[in-house]
Amino acid sequence: MDIMRAGMRDMDPEIDSLIHSELQRQRDGLELIASENFVPFYVLQAQGSVLTNKYAEGYPHKKYYGGCEFVESAEELAAKRACELFGAEHANVQPHSGTQANMAVYFSVLEPGDSILAMDLAQGGHLSHGHPLNFSGRLFRIIPYGVDRVTEIIDYDEVARLARDNRPKLIVAGASAYPRLIDFSRFAAIAEEVGACLMSDMAHIAGLVAGGVHPSPVPYSDFVTTTTHKTLRGPRGALILCRGKYAADLDRNVFPGMQGGPFMQVIAGKATCFLMAMRPEFKEYARQIVNNASALAGELASRGYRLVAGGTDNHMLLVDLRNKGLTGKEATEILGQVGITVNKNMIPFDPEKPMVTSGIRLGTPALTTRGMKEKEMSLVADAIDAALTYRGERAVMDRVASTVKDLAGSFPLYPEMERGYFSR
Repeated sequence: MDIMRAGMRDMDPEIDSLIHSELQRQRDGLELIASENFVPFYVLQAQGSVLTNKYAEGYPHKKYYGGCEFVESAEELAAKRACELFGAEHANVQPHSGTQANMAVYFSVLEPGDSILAMDLAQGGHLSHGHPLNFSGRLFRIIPYGVDRVTEIIDYDEVARLARDNRPKLIVAGASAYPRLIDFSRFAAIAEEVGACLMSDMAHIAGLVAGGVHPSPVPYSDFVTTTTHKTLRGPRGALILCRGKYAADLDRNVFPGMQGGPFMQVIAGKATCFLMAMRPEFKEYARQIVNNASALAGELASRGYRLVAGGTDNHMLLVDLRNKGLTGKEATEILGQVGITVNKNMIPFDPEKPMVTSGIRLGTPALTTRGMKEKEMSLVADAIDAALTYRGERAVMDRVASTVKDLAGSFPLYPEMERGYFSR
């Protein structure tokens, strides 16, 4: 590892320096972006392996290249583990991203111009659920649903009414900025009533589902898509699960319909992350993510911050900053100055523009991966509140930055690698 590092320094010192700078940023700061996490060392090993050299278009035992006997076994293992982990009938582990996973499902059951009932991006949905600038909004007729204006929880009665009135061919359950539990059984009943297929996008909550702390969409859905790099702690990539009757169509729409050669090193990393998610300690980890999110929500609420939907049931919380006189963009920049990474995010019925927003989205997966628990969430809330409250006072900001760095230093990013490869 040290030899490889030294070689990189000599070959491309600029990239090597940027990698090291990013390492230091991750080490010294608090990562609170809900869609980010730190992969286990074993996943780093898989992704940095010689599997990256192998082209493997096609599916196991039907590959278009020779020399695939080992990588196709890795792919079979990844798919088998995914099915076992989530109780699914079929798994496709090739998609490069969650958006591509969703695309493959759409192309499996829809024709251009068909209708999709999906959550509005402005109220918690995802770009690939029908935003007009995304392929989904350009190719399909999107009927958006949202949350109740008062409770800020999905209005299932409104979802049912929209489904009856519009008879969509596909209903999408799932979100990228929704802090409460999703009732997949209710979505399934609505889909059955109107004769629609149900696709559940569990990209954010897959690790919580695997850990048994969020209801699973798999028993209720025709298709389930997810990324593997959020609460699952896997490599950046995606996964599609489906009922067996859709398997052939789905696979054809992934390859050759949507993409060519799969990333075999990433698929190996997925297999490893699925294996780790089946271990008893992962259930404890998933539970701690939820506990930490609940604790952080409580701490912020006690400091006067308004939480969208009144709190959280999962790994994330949305904070409405209007009563603090801040926009999401401003808060993101301020917190970045002290080493706390968050993202600006629209809140339901947000009066601000998408690039400004009235809120921020926070998540606890990455902090939990580092070993932090409820007592640390109080310290994190203190740091957030101090930075946002005293944002114009340099001495306070410097103290907060020092506190953040000390807290992060108490929970090493990769304890097994603090010497060796990461040394300079």
